[in-house]
Amino acid sequence: MSAVEAHASPGRGTGTGPTGKDAGRVRRFETRIAVCAGGGEVCDGWVLGVVGAALPLARDDLQLTSAWAGLIGAASLIGLFFGGLIFGWLTDKVGRQKMYLIDLLVFLIGSLLQFVVQDPVQLLVVRLVMGAAVGADYAIAGALVAEFAPPARRGRLLASLIVFWYVGYTLATGFGLAVTSLTDDPTAWRWILASSALPSLVVLLARLGTPESPAWLAGKGRIAEAEEISRRWLGRELERPAPDGATVHTRHSTLFAPAYLRRTAFTSLFWLCQVTPFFAVSTFAPQVLGLLGAPGGGVGELLLNAFLLVGCLTGMVVINRVGRRALLLWPFCVTAAALLVLGLWPQAHPAVVAIGFGVFALFHAGSSVLQAVYPSEVFPTEIRATGIGFAAAVSRIGAALGTFLVPLGLDAWGVGAVMLLGCAVSVLGALVTAAWAPETGGMELSRASSPGAS
Repeated sequence: MSAVEAHASPGRGTGTGPTGKDAGRVRRFETRIAVCAGGGEVCDGWVLGVVGAALPLARDDLQLTSAWAGLIGAASLIGLFFGGLIFGWLTDKVGRQKMYLIDLLVFLIGSLLQFVVQDPVQLLVVRLVMGAAVGADYAIAGALVAEFAPPARRGRLLASLIVFWYVGYTLATGFGLAVTSLTDDPTAWRWILASSALPSLVVLLARLGTPESPAWLAGKGRIAEAEEISRRWLGRELERPAPDGATVHTRHSTLFAPAYLRRTAFTSLFWLCQVTPFFAVSTFAPQVLGLLGAPGGGVGELLLNAFLLVGCLTGMVVINRVGRRALLLWPFCVTAAALLVLGLWPQAHPAVVAIGFGVFALFHAGSSVLQAVYPSEVFPTEIRATGIGFAAAVSRIGAALGTFLVPLGLDAWGVGAVMLLGCAVSVLGALVTAAWAPETGGMELSRASSPGAS
């Protein structure tokens, strides 16, 4: 383990853990950290979710060409790619708490600026910056929750971040649908996009007063501050560093050092393999929802988001029972089988198509909680946010492939071929998981992030 992890791994202090009233107080504090971090994920989902309803209106009002509409629609994903790479590393450099507040300020200011933009260039720039803030928040939230949570609660608290994301995305979809159905105002897209200011303000205020991670402080040599926070907020002493603790340098190249290369490859590839087929199936979703008789006008999409939210909640509930590795491996196998059926039999009876689609969505959503869990657990403090940000950035490649190439594939090869390609990606995810996924459930964070853990 690194010297920092030995310093500040929650639950491994030299004294006994909190008891009685102190135990309840510490538990409430741990929950507060997770809720404040999850609030950022609500904002992330909201920022990404409102563009679907707003863009058609903005296209008419700003007279956007197809190219501009595509760029603005993809701007947040592009920004997220660079935000994960840059701000994950910056979070490891300057601290979780500073970035924790700065990214919410960016959400708040960016949301309000969307209300007053005057041309496509301004809107594109704002959406790019907000996407970068989303990428930053992915890294910040996971690192902070992992470093404060005890082993017994860490899995569920980290998994809750993905649940919060779906809550934000679903609320944003519902809000956009409500606004577009209640008004014919051509400038209503400004209100839809600016609506993310409200959750951003609420979460920013909630995050004020939360402390810096003692693990990060210890790594910067600020031992007295780390010890004070550990005693005051976690009710335990900070453990002394191991005398032979290895130094881990905060830089991207460390992710590719022999000790961490497999973990970098694993977290990046499994996340990409989850995201890519999801976009393929999402493209197929309107047809399936139509077969099911779902109402149009975005209601079907809202129902789909609610269904995915149920899957995420299920994953969060069962993660401690089935373990990280099994929760990732078997859903990959199930989603591959569902896509295989859809690929070989795209003209099947509507009931068969609906079942295949539903099975894919449920198992994908259940295992997607690992996107917040694994990257936050398998890297040491010095490169934890850097590793999360890098994995999130690589996953956006899958999102881009799904967004831009799937429609082309549908035109060129048809639905069946696209589903089979999605099946192949899920099989790759299962192979990567079987070969490289460690079981980190119940481990102290120091042990889970040790290169020797398996």
